[in-house]
Amino acid sequence: MKQDLINDYNLIRTGGIAFYEQKRGLIAVWGKEAVRFLNGLITNDAAKLEDNAQMLAAFPNAQGRLLATVRVTKRGDKFLFETEDATREKVFQNLFRFTFAGDFFVEDLSDKFRYFEISNSKLEISKPDFIKFQNSFGANVFVPNEAAENFLTELKHENAVRIFDELYEVLRIENGVLLYGVDAGETTIVPELGIENLISYQKGCYIGQEIIARIHFRGHIAKQLTGLVLSEPPAVAGGQIVSQEIKSLDGKNAGKITSVTFSPQLEKFVALAFVRYDYLAEGTELKLGETTATVKNLPFV
Repeated sequence: MKQDLINDYNLIRTGGIAFYEQKRGLIAVWGKEAVRFLNGLITNDAAKLEDNAQMLAAFPNAQGRLLATVRVTKRGDKFLFETEDATREKVFQNLFRFTFAGDFFVEDLSDKFRYFEISNSKLEISKPDFIKFQNSFGANVFVPNEAAENFLTELKHENAVRIFDELYEVLRIENGVLLYGVDAGETTIVPELGIENLISYQKGCYIGQEIIARIHFRGHIAKQLTGLVLSEPPAVAGGQIVSQEIKSLDGKNAGKITSVTFSPQLEKFVALAFVRYDYLAEGTELKLGETTATVKNLPFV
């Protein structure tokens, strides 16, 4: 990693202010029947979400496989859904198809805002027209388009550093944040994500619930997204890992790597991977070719 990126990394990991701008989806839902419809579509319980609070949820398909992960916050009578740009249209279409069935309204607000992730969650962001979420990275905020340049000016006055894509990828993997289409997708059963508080097992029926509940009550999933610390750099060719397959020490298939980066704090290469249940215990040693891969619970840092 280049020295300027190392300097920015150290600033962030020691509490300095930095920001990253990316495209994200923001979708509003409201109406007298909003809770009923939402609870038939997502894995968490919309009825329990209090005003200005937030929760995680997933949209599964009928087979319990992942369409999107979302964060949801409530503002007055509206539920606001935040999701990756890659899953924005899926979320909108899943919601919009029910607008003809009752008192249920959906609006895609994504193009009216710019989205920033701020590394320091203590930075004061309290303007009423800003929409704020929290995650492991810090404060995440949707800023109205007309206010975005002034917001950037305020960040500069705080000596905030702009994070570029290469460094953001390091931080994303260290924080254990999945990327749709890279780490997970429609072949992933929702419980395999291993994300705490993503699923309510107490609420009523929703699309895909039967399969998700069956996995939960039988005791465990077949595999789960977790971390691996590598003993040496993975073998690469043409910028890609030669083999994504992980094996047990006795040669059995143990899963596959999905994302890999060098962690400056751990001074090791680290990876996100789906690992089979029998090998999920932290500290389990596996093999990626000739490289030793040790299971590490997420996040890495």
